[in-house]
Amino acid sequence: MPALESRARGVEPRISVLLPVWNAAATLPACLASLRRQTAKDWECALVDDGSTDASLAIARACAARDPRLRVLARPHQGLVAALNAGLPACRGRLIARMDADDVMHRERLAAQAEALDASPALAAVGCHTRLFPSERLGPGLRAYARWLRSIDSPVRVREEAFVECPVAHPTLMLRGEWLRELGYRERGWPEDYDLVLRLLERGAQIGVVARRLLCWRHAPGRLSRNDARYTQARFTACKADFLARGFLAGGERYGLWGYGRTGRTLARALRVHGKRPLLIVELHPRRIGKTIQGARVISPGELDRELGLPLVVCVAGATARAQIRAELAKLGFRETRDFVCAA
Repeated sequence: MPALESRARGVEPRISVLLPVWNAAATLPACLASLRRQTAKDWECALVDDGSTDASLAIARACAARDPRLRVLARPHQGLVAALNAGLPACRGRLIARMDADDVMHRERLAAQAEALDASPALAAVGCHTRLFPSERLGPGLRAYARWLRSIDSPVRVREEAFVECPVAHPTLMLRGEWLRELGYRERGWPEDYDLVLRLLERGAQIGVVARRLLCWRHAPGRLSRNDARYTQARFTACKADFLARGFLAGGERYGLWGYGRTGRTLARALRVHGKRPLLIVELHPRRIGKTIQGARVISPGELDRELGLPLVVCVAGATARAQIRAELAKLGFRETRDFVCAA
């Protein structure tokens, strides 16, 4: 492994920032400037240049020459997961914050998240809220996604929303070092950030959220999450199905499914790969009620019987619809994350 380029000496920092870089010369200077402006001063940054072919490495080295807290690791291009795992051993802090080279931090981000972790020892990690930019490139879907992220403001909300989408933006995460060093990142053909969050929750970890917009999260045409096959909706669904099958649905082959639109059908297909098949489907459409779909009886919400003991997966797109379903299930005595989960 190439040696870490560093002039830093002395006491280990409280916070390590793990920053993978690949061909980010246009945005890296602003990213690093936001890091140097942090009100928290006890940080280091492990910058992993993943074989950039532009000026990224030269920019990083020039910045490191001015600030010894920036430590540069140059390596051949092997992709994001490999870069993240290569940078982990260079993170000496007891807290590790993620950052991407095309984003910009609020000057209080590191301090606010470190304070949140110090105040709540039960938390394994915290995220924060974001401002997506540039605004002119945000369509209705991204704006709705941003509103949904801002609705998540506690460990309870993180767990409730975990199977809808990734409930915290990866570049906002700050984790206790022992958790991230133990779990690391995995290459599973789906989003490495969602995989990490679900593994944390699977292990019983609590993830909090600092409900402030402390990161400007850039959404540009060239961003990895918009171009790599690992970040397609199909791969997100495969990730959800894998964790649902061995977690919430681990007790048996059959489950109840609320919603059989495109979202519900897609998840049901992914769950069949793991041997999970719906016994009943809850639907509002009167023409479907009473029929059978692929062996599953279609019932109305009023026919739901909690005594069946079936785990229920709610797979309905739209935050408003999910809120209505949650309220209806609460009236029936269903407890979220124990009796049912929302998965879209």
